[in-house]
Amino acid sequence: MADLPHDFREIRLELAREKDHPAGARDFGYTFVAPLDANGQIEPDLWSKHRAACRVVRFRPQEADQVGHLVRRPGGSWAFHYDIAGSEDDEAGYRFNAERFVIGEYVSVKEDDETHTFRVVSVEPL
Repeated sequence: MADLPHDFREIRLELAREKDHPAGARDFGYTFVAPLDANGQIEPDLWSKHRAACRVVRFRPQEADQVGHLVRRPGGSWAFHYDIAGSEDDEAGYRFNAERFVIGEYVSVKEDDETHTFRVVSVEPL
């Protein structure tokens, strides 16, 4: 990853408070690599040039981590995709194209039929 432009960051999302997790959950979330602009938004053109480097790790308690990629869907929305060769559904980032990935912000991800809110807990240069 040393060859990536300086705009690339590793972003960690942790589950925010919700009904089944009133205190949130540090062990339920994602880490992913993406290029961010000065406003903390994903840079689509830079992503397009380095899409293989834009990896995601989905972590959950008592489950093996899932490793995949940050992908751009038709129309400009973003998703996490784990089965590159297959047809397994993506986990869609809700309005990731407009979200700011800065510490303390909240973002949502649709997993199967549920949408969960996550807090951005770290944004680190690579």
